Amino acid sequence: MARAPNDSSDLPLVLAGPLLRRLEERRLVLWLATSQVSRLRLELTAGNAWSAIHELEPGTPACRHLVAGTRLHYLLVDIRLAASLPVGRWIGYRLALAPLTCGGYPVATGDPATAGTSKATPDNPSAPDTLGTLDNQAATGNQATASGPAAVDWHDWTDWAPDLCYPGRSSPGFVFLPQVATLLHGSCRKPHYPAGDGLAAADRLLAEIIAADGQDRSIASVAPQARESQSSPVQPPPVPPGTADAIGPVELAGISGMAGEAPPSWPSALILTGDQIYADDVGGPLLRAIHRLISRLGLPTESLAGGELQGLTDAAALYRHPAGYYRRESLLPRHKHSYALREILFGGVEKPIFTTDSAHNHLITLGEILAMYLLVWSPAPWMGLDLDPPAWLDATTLALYETERQAIAAFVADLPAVRRLLAHLPVAMIFDDHDISDDWNLSREWEEIAYGHPLSRRVIGNALLGYLLNQAWGNAPDAFEEDLLIQAGQALAAPGNKAHEACIDRLLRCEHWQYTWPTTPLLVVIDSRTRRWRSEVAARQPSGLLDWEALTDLQQLLRGQPAALLVSPAPIFGVKLIETLQQMITWLGHPLMVDAENWMAHPGAAHAILNIFRHPKTPRHFVVLSGDVHYSFVYDVELRGRVRGPDIWQICASGLRNEFPHRLLAVLDHGNRWLYSPRSPLNWFTRRRHMRVIPRKPEGTPHGRRLLNGSGIGVVEIDPAGVPWRIRVLLAAGRWVEFTRREEESRLD
Repeated sequence: MARAPNDSSDLPLVLAGPLLRRLEERRLVLWLATSQVSRLRLELTAGNAWSAIHELEPGTPACRHLVAGTRLHYLLVDIRLAASLPVGRWIGYRLALAPLTCGGYPVATGDPATAGTSKATPDNPSAPDTLGTLDNQAATGNQATASGPAAVDWHDWTDWAPDLCYPGRSSPGFVFLPQVATLLHGSCRKPHYPAGDGLAAADRLLAEIIAADGQDRSIASVAPQARESQSSPVQPPPVPPGTADAIGPVELAGISGMAGEAPPSWPSALILTGDQIYADDVGGPLLRAIHRLISRLGLPTESLAGGELQGLTDAAALYRHPAGYYRRESLLPRHKHSYALREILFGGVEKPIFTTDSAHNHLITLGEILAMYLLVWSPAPWMGLDLDPPAWLDATTLALYETERQAIAAFVADLPAVRRLLAHLPVAMIFDDHDISDDWNLSREWEEIAYGHPLSRRVIGNALLGYLLNQAWGNAPDAFEEDLLIQAGQALAAPGNKAHEACIDRLLRCEHWQYTWPTTPLLVVIDSRTRRWRSEVAARQPSGLLDWEALTDLQQLLRGQPAALLVSPAPIFGVKLIETLQQMITWLGHPLMVDAENWMAHPGAAHAILNIFRHPKTPRHFVVLSGDVHYSFVYDVELRGRVRGPDIWQICASGLRNEFPHRLLAVLDHGNRWLYSPRSPLNWFTRRRHMRVIPRKPEGTPHGRRLLNGSGIGVVEIDPAGVPWRIRVLLAAGRWVEFTRREEESRLD
């Protein structure tokens, strides 16, 4: 018998995850989404000497539980460790879940007084958790809690994600590396873009590193010593002879361009610098999958009363409406004040100068946002979904649907690799505009229109709530109070009610999206979307990416640091010709046409961020990691004056699965190099602040090119002083592209 499109009888226990998030010396943060509320058992092992076992009850501080639907549960795991994680060693983990209902009856969960705590070993019965011997693991591994039953029906990761482990390993795992020697970074992952997935390429890279290591030992490497100047020759890190735990030179068979070279060391983190989802640009087949999944998960129906969608009072009516696919803007009422709203939500990404994207499938409801996250991070929720197109599509949209369907099929095929990658590296994330809506908070005018209308306010609020649950919490759990999570749970239970609106109001006022990780160098991730420097003179003028207070906070945070990894979703130092064109179009009154968001577009924010760089007590080495623009580039920047400023590396890796229009980028790339060559007089008319900018060439690209256009993942290797000694992109097709410094092309800016 054929299964109904919304049949939930065979939903997997784990819908998405585990995602490894924040990792500290005595802290481990995980995220996962399940179809049943479950106890969680996490077993950590490091080689032959160390182990720890943690059994967690949902709804406790160590395992927060949020219910989003009949068959969608979020488990936010935050384990505080009594003993420090070993540094530089492979730490395997076995994750198992035990559903709390069996045939409709609760399964006993042990002593409520110890719920959410980790099990002590026989050698240290008073400790809440421990790193002990494998004998301890054997002694405690299969025992029930003191007052519980003799056995619990645990479902190990081998049951619900048997492909989660890399070849050569006996379980998933991670390596705690607070001293950053290698990191991966990228942005802009659009499921229906017809290209490979940079996250899948990163997964293949980890598989190669593990294959090179060959044993469950250490995955460590030695970074080169700090160089005296940026122009020193770049050398790979030496591997001391006789170092048993170091990775020696090995040929990487699966990735081109690596023959005979040492692979990068195991990355300290994966940094996603924005547009992890495209809430405003959704392919028709993905939207179809979202609606099918909403039904299977039993998500509550959101009330849309008061949102002014024509004739639609709730989410179910929206999903059934013929205009719900490719024509959502037509559902707005036809009166004067809706025209601006239509431009904000549905027309903003139609930029004839820089892109041909369409936002006519903009996500609206909370259920759509939650389903979207599951579908872009995991293959599990795709199982059994019927993607046949809606019957009411006309010939033109049906042809588009089928084209997008092919791209979506390739995207889904890579999801097992993506899930495996996200389970093995600590993942840091920050939103950019597409995570919420295109050009989000671009200007004071944009904000006044968007937040002044109940529909757009709800759309933005739903996306922010989805971001909180799926991205922000794992970055910095301490930043979000318990009562906020309780309020979020109330919104999930009855979307569209007063609790939902109150939660949105609070999220729109939130100023805790920025965060740091205690790595060396310090990882500082800025929120360039919600704390903007708004123009008091012209409402349409693009806002500065950080306001004065946020910039002051940033400077205080950086004081006394010798080096910093600074994540700015939009590049601080961008391509001059493109920024000049953006400025010209903005001057003509059309900032939405060109996505006119760059640091130098607002004089106040531009001068303030440069002054932070120049401050004598801020770092001497800045590595700025960015995305946003759909092409990759590297600039070495020196700030000049009476006293030489810091060394800055502006590294942009974009996109993971998105690209710039190829012909247009070629014209802009050559034009930028010609118009702003070192001897061009235009440099004197467009000088920004006494800078020397040295471009890097992506090797293997045509003559004259300095911008790389291709989906992939950025790889940065850093020495102990915080100086990048090798900067590359691993393209989704498997080719390495290294960026090499072109000293002769430096210009004063």
